[in-house]
Amino acid sequence: MKFTDGYWKARRGVAPLYAVEVDDVRVDEAAGTMTVFAPTGRISHRGDTLNRPMLTVDLSAHAPGVVKVRVTHHAGAAVRGPHFPVAAEAGYTPILKLDDEEGLLDADGLTVRVKRNGPWRIEFEQDGRPLTSSLPKSVGYMTSDGSGPLPAGTWVHEQLTLEPGESVYGLGERFGAFVKNGQEVDVWNEDGGTSSEQAYKNVPFYLSSKGYGVFVAHTEKVSFEVGSEVNTRAQFSVPGQSLEYYVIAGPTPKDVLRRYTALTGRPARVPAWSFGLWLSTSFTTSYDEATVTSFIDGMREREIPLSVFHFDCFWMREYQWCDFEWDPRVFPDPEGMIARLHERGLKVCVWINPYIGQRSPLFAEAAERGYLLRTTDGGVWQWDQWQAGMGLVDFTNPEASAWYVGKLEKLVDQGVDTFKTDFGERIPVDDVVWHDGSDPQRMHNYYTQLYNEAVFRLLERRRGEGDAVVFARSATAGGQQLPVHWGGDNDSTYASMAETLRGGLSLALSGFGYWSHDIGGFEGTPDAGVFKRWLPFGLLSSHSRLHGNTSYRVPWAFDDEAVDVARRFTRLKLSLMPYLGRLAEEAHTEGVPMMRPMVLEFPGDRGAHPVDTQFMLGDALVVAPVFSATGDVDVYVPEGTWTSLLDGSTVTGPRWVHQKHGYTTVPLYVRPGTVLPVGARDDAPEYAWADGVTLHCFELPDGFDQTLTVPGGTGAPATFCVRREGDRVVASSGDAPGEWGLRVGDQAGRATFANEITIVLAEEATR
Repeated sequence: MKFTDGYWKARRGVAPLYAVEVDDVRVDEAAGTMTVFAPTGRISHRGDTLNRPMLTVDLSAHAPGVVKVRVTHHAGAAVRGPHFPVAAEAGYTPILKLDDEEGLLDADGLTVRVKRNGPWRIEFEQDGRPLTSSLPKSVGYMTSDGSGPLPAGTWVHEQLTLEPGESVYGLGERFGAFVKNGQEVDVWNEDGGTSSEQAYKNVPFYLSSKGYGVFVAHTEKVSFEVGSEVNTRAQFSVPGQSLEYYVIAGPTPKDVLRRYTALTGRPARVPAWSFGLWLSTSFTTSYDEATVTSFIDGMREREIPLSVFHFDCFWMREYQWCDFEWDPRVFPDPEGMIARLHERGLKVCVWINPYIGQRSPLFAEAAERGYLLRTTDGGVWQWDQWQAGMGLVDFTNPEASAWYVGKLEKLVDQGVDTFKTDFGERIPVDDVVWHDGSDPQRMHNYYTQLYNEAVFRLLERRRGEGDAVVFARSATAGGQQLPVHWGGDNDSTYASMAETLRGGLSLALSGFGYWSHDIGGFEGTPDAGVFKRWLPFGLLSSHSRLHGNTSYRVPWAFDDEAVDVARRFTRLKLSLMPYLGRLAEEAHTEGVPMMRPMVLEFPGDRGAHPVDTQFMLGDALVVAPVFSATGDVDVYVPEGTWTSLLDGSTVTGPRWVHQKHGYTTVPLYVRPGTVLPVGARDDAPEYAWADGVTLHCFELPDGFDQTLTVPGGTGAPATFCVRREGDRVVASSGDAPGEWGLRVGDQAGRATFANEITIVLAEEATR
């Protein structure tokens, strides 16, 4: 939302008030707070204090490296929820200092300096390194009378400086340009597909390439102007009388995400089976149990391992979504069918959403009990989009939430393992009343959190922590706690494949540890080339699903080569479970995503900062999907010699490398100095990952010494020490005595030990 007309003037109808200078600074050492009083005009004598509005800026610290800032005009204004829950470190207080020149708040190296003299200025530093500043015209209270382009109302904004060369990322799953500089972004959940500025997952958090983050702790619409109103500043504004935000220190982007997810919640552990391939019925296709069985048989006959089968919307009868009852015309024996799928080693997922169509038998029940969102006149809010006469479950009512979960519990009793929690974005704000009195504007984005949490906690309660997972489309800040999320409705084109990746990269830098997307695209039917190019991208993402709209996504529906590609990359992913298992644990314990933009792994490499056509799968593997029918692809290679995991060839960076790939290959390079554990199995994600593991060593420098823990999977974990001593690579295991070595240059390049641990040196390392 823009308030100015160029640099000097306000937009028509807008009356701005800015923090101009500091009148006083007060410190409460016991509470760990600093309060700054800022007149909105220069005070040269006592008379200037009369009829002069003042803005109050409160500073505090929630944890080391996390500073909270609250800007207030009128403190007595009513503020209804919901609010984002944030976790403060118990008993933590910052260092506070006050003298004639400045007030200082130090949160373990993240320092805020409030200049007491001269024009308004607040500086944020980390260990003496400048991060960003609030300067004149940064802190503003804006009033619009509605006569200009803005509606009538009031807003509070902050503007934090951007330095030359600084890039801004995040703000949720956004499918446009990965670097947000120059963009106007409204944090407002919408069901708009992947080809517009709208987003399903809006998160009011951005991360800077300078190594800090900003979280605007408002659930209502937050408007960001990232170098797009003032070229040298990132502006964020909210309606009302106050604005609350957090500055989060690094120094690296990973450190920022660790602190941000400690504040808003870390991703839950997800079960190993969720990393396998998910196959769907697709949306409007015609299917019954025989169709499902034919798909599963086809995958098995073609030796493509399958872990989850998903039933999309039409497992329920049309016009009755949601009634949570299997359509008896096509699924007369759901319990028996689910049992048969379980006997084949598959998990079962079914589609749901939080909307109750008027023809559903549950509509009257929910309406009578007050479980649906109400209008201001006491009626049930309804519309005809999606489902005729649908209402919306009011999750602010604990009884309504329990009622909804109870319907799902019956499905769990039947054997359903997980739910695709679709929708949650089309939440009305006009003339509606929530059960708990929530502000409709603030509930619009936050509704998805209540919805997904109700479903996720049910699965957690029934299946146990670490074995619960949903497949969710909508989210906001904190939604990362309730994995997994997928990218929404994309097109079946190369361009949409690329925009899908941009959405995943932005979401990763918004605190989300896991992410998936519809392989081949959702809208339309991809040609065989698009589908085959999309398969490696999807199968080297954290989670992988074959799903479409009006057509099936079984590989043989395209051509025989698609079957080969699906088989190859599904099995490759499953063999990487010893590596992926570690990444998943890091996502849970540290908040570092499994799929990582290049800037996250290489913040010191300016060439990596804008890269949005590839990603790091963890810290060791770079994946560059091919977005062209010809197979042409450009790969950014950071410093060092990188080795292809597929054919052993090498490339050296830092530079861009142009390549051409067939359908069965993709740029997949291993970082130099990597010990990559590869599992002994490739037929399922659930196995004893450390048993028979192979340690592939890539470009280990002399003196390399690393302790590597391979997670256990269904077995026990194992710890190995790998080091290079001159021309020998030596490994030792905590589970087996002795040491085993392989001489660099040995023709075989392989050593197998008594405990079935194998070391393999990459081809380049043996030359």
